[in-house]
Amino acid sequence: MTERIAADRELNPAPAPGSAPLRVAVLDTDTGFLQVLGKRLERLGWEHRVLASPVPTDAIVAMRLNAIVVDLAVLGPQAWDYLEKLCASLPGLGVVVCTGQSTVAQRVRGLRMGADDWLTKPCHPEELLARVEAVVRRRRRAEARDERAPISAGEVEIRADRFQAYVGETSVDLTRREFELIELLAAADGRVLEREEIYQRVWGYAMARGDRSVDVFVRKLRQKLDKASPGWRYIHTHFGVGYRFSPEPSDDVTPLPEPVVAEPERPPVAPEPEREATAAR
Repeated sequence: MTERIAADRELNPAPAPGSAPLRVAVLDTDTGFLQVLGKRLERLGWEHRVLASPVPTDAIVAMRLNAIVVDLAVLGPQAWDYLEKLCASLPGLGVVVCTGQSTVAQRVRGLRMGADDWLTKPCHPEELLARVEAVVRRRRRAEARDERAPISAGEVEIRADRFQAYVGETSVDLTRREFELIELLAAADGRVLEREEIYQRVWGYAMARGDRSVDVFVRKLRQKLDKASPGWRYIHTHFGVGYRFSPEPSDDVTPLPEPVVAEPERPPVAPEPEREATAAR
């Protein structure tokens, strides 16, 4: 009995203190599934409502939802049209499709229409809720990223809303991983970040012993920054520890010498007739 309670607590963690409850709608008619799902939603403290039929998008807007779970079987022949309209009209809404067996082509079609995730029934309600929570979390991070002001450092402007860095109007042409790296380093306000911390926060898991990924990506990032902004040094190495981001004018940069322009060759001067005559006498 004790193990069962512990397992239940593990699957149903208490909401984080101070965190706002999510607002979720479930478009489904499976009474057994809805009953089990509803109990877990109540335990989590999420506000939720069940929709037995398609609802106009303006009504969904009025519900002020974080996410909606949709069973395409409930929608009938209009399923794809409704899903496409829902995703296009409400780009800030998390959409999770939870429906019966489907083909790869159908799942790809739904995701390309704008659905954030797709789960096939039968499924465990806890997995569905975890996926809903993950979708909302990703969207909140994206919104927070879009609201962040650009970071200006030396000649470089780091734009979180574009996942890119610029020198003037010219893109530094960073990859997604390179951008995450420069953003992390720049946000540290001159603090030295250890390689292990960088790896954990950019790659998302612990760094294996001997892994040189951080060093490789720092080198690539430096090369691009040097090319785009040659008069500045941005990333400084602390040997045996990690890296620090601090834009400083480079002392190594010397002005290029003025180009040497060769004078055009003059044509040979023909001897004057009088000189030739004198020379002949």
